[in-house]
Amino acid sequence: MTRIVIEFDCDWILSHKDDAVLPADFLAATLKAEGLDAASDSFTACNVTFDGDAEKVQKRIYEILANRYPNEDLRKVVLLTVMTCEEIASDEELAAAAAEAQEEDDEEGDALFSEFSEKELPDKETVMRQIDALIGADELKLLARELCEIAPEIIKNGCFDLFTYQSYLFAINDGFGLSTYLNALSDLIAALGLTRPASQGAERNVSAAFSRLRPKVYEETLPAVKDSFEPFEDVMRILRNGVKNCVNVLCIDISEWMNDTENRYFKEFLRAVENAMDKFVIIFRIPFVEKDVIESIRFSLFDLINVRIVTFPPMTKEEIRRYAQDRIATYGFSVKEGAWEYFHRRISEEKSDGKFYGLNTVQKVVRELLYRKHLDNARRNGGDKIIGKKDAKTLVACGGEELSGTQMLDQLIGSESIKERIEEIIAQIELALKSKEDRPCIHMRFLGNPGTGKTTVARIIGKILKERGVLRVGNFYEYAGRDFCGRYIGETAPKTASICRDAYGSVLFIDEAYSLFRGDHDSRDYGREALDTLIAEMENHRSDFVVIMAGYSDDMETLMEGNLGLKSRMPYAIEFPNFTHAQLGDIYLSMLKKKFKYDKSVENAVRNYFNGIPEEVVSSKEFANARFVRNLFERTWAKAAMRCQLAKVKEVRITKDDFERSTVDKEFAFSEKKKSRLGF
Repeated sequence: MTRIVIEFDCDWILSHKDDAVLPADFLAATLKAEGLDAASDSFTACNVTFDGDAEKVQKRIYEILANRYPNEDLRKVVLLTVMTCEEIASDEELAAAAAEAQEEDDEEGDALFSEFSEKELPDKETVMRQIDALIGADELKLLARELCEIAPEIIKNGCFDLFTYQSYLFAINDGFGLSTYLNALSDLIAALGLTRPASQGAERNVSAAFSRLRPKVYEETLPAVKDSFEPFEDVMRILRNGVKNCVNVLCIDISEWMNDTENRYFKEFLRAVENAMDKFVIIFRIPFVEKDVIESIRFSLFDLINVRIVTFPPMTKEEIRRYAQDRIATYGFSVKEGAWEYFHRRISEEKSDGKFYGLNTVQKVVRELLYRKHLDNARRNGGDKIIGKKDAKTLVACGGEELSGTQMLDQLIGSESIKERIEEIIAQIELALKSKEDRPCIHMRFLGNPGTGKTTVARIIGKILKERGVLRVGNFYEYAGRDFCGRYIGETAPKTASICRDAYGSVLFIDEAYSLFRGDHDSRDYGREALDTLIAEMENHRSDFVVIMAGYSDDMETLMEGNLGLKSRMPYAIEFPNFTHAQLGDIYLSMLKKKFKYDKSVENAVRNYFNGIPEEVVSSKEFANARFVRNLFERTWAKAAMRCQLAKVKEVRITKDDFERSTVDKEFAFSEKKKSRLGF
């Protein structure tokens, strides 16, 4: 026995989508009429099984197709695979094994079904309590209450299709509970008896139907391949395999297709979705973007499918706190009020690298906090289940916490002119507050090369303004300019607004801010949109947070000239000069003294090294200043630690040799022949 599997090119199949009979179905029907065992597997494939000459059957297949499609180059769009008896047997064994596994699953399901009693299973009220307890998700809760109202009517009148042919467009960012919301919706569908038509028994005991017919939740993502049907194949397989008249939940992430919903492949995919809506509750997912963009996408989908928008705005600080509090409570712990300051500070640190994953990140921080608390309890041979300020303080880098902002500023090396300028600014703000005038605009520009202390000073300013009563929170949020830009149309403005909202009462520090402005000629650049939103936030909340933009002097001037509204809202500019040779040496030694013991000879080696750096290197625009010093310090630390580890010495003590071995590494080596090297 031989089997030939015939596979058609997806794009070619799409070109014949309007035919009365698709190619696979036509070929299978023709072969079957000629007495062969043929069947179509899908809209792109069919097979024929026979005894006899395989070459003859292959020739006949091409003849049938050539007569039907005389102007087509069939060899390019049709693939024939010949299977031997052994391969057929193996294929059938796999199919039999799958059928057996399915039968076992069904038997197990029947056994489980018979064991459940009504009171052991969640009912509508239980599920609704769980949904109402979700953090945020206000529009999902409205949808849930609406389904509760309409379900009895749908079941009574047997109009199941009115429910299944309603799809949803979820606008929600990564990490903010999409899977949780999908599962909650699935549970509600089951509890309401909407898993299949009333004619098939959905009017039976709802609790029993909940266990028996709880919808399975599928989550799929469409890749960003726009010139073929390939991105849709996985979803199409799920759509084809769905059980007719028994609904499951299918969520399809169409984020990469937000700007291409008119693509012909996407439209063809929507037709396939429409044909499967008796088997699935369809949910399309996109990130949280502007309302008009969401509506535009809904309108495009609406050409073929009824679509309802359900939005999930990014969680507020209060909602994140509620979520964390609930998670901590599940472990039997509680949190004192004073501890939340440090928890939120850690969350702000997590957000500052532009890679915040919503509740997933919050959960990570909660677990870290609880681990530290358990470890502390273990080391003290017992403890309590109350997380206090001291416990939460371990979550953040608290260097200099015992010092006031002014004291921290005084400790900075080579920043005398900057200190004076900051004191002038703060004095002006305090005077305005005392005279009860409108608070002056206190957003600032920090101008200077990398490593000149801009970030450090911005962090200290937040602390000082909090201590002086100007800022109510005093946290520090650090972002790069391009972190404000979304990946999709309509994503930038809500993303920028969300970042600003987090920073209310605190300092929002934007490094490389000039990267947001690329000139008026680049109309598609999202930086312009981010700047417009920033300017609005800086004006509307001028009394509740401080925006500090930092970057090279020339680039920042270009940014200001191209955005006059921005320049007028940032009246204070502070210049950060490059450090001198002596100041670089002082910075290195201050780092060393805080961390290690060291040989006296190290000081002379440090002075000689930094004094020997060529002047054109230190004064160049690209020189990394204190960042370069820190990198050298960490390299010295690494070499000393390795030496001590090999010698089995517990205490790390820095030697002159450790330092000099670090300075010969290529990043830190300078010579008369290599004056152009910049040291990083």
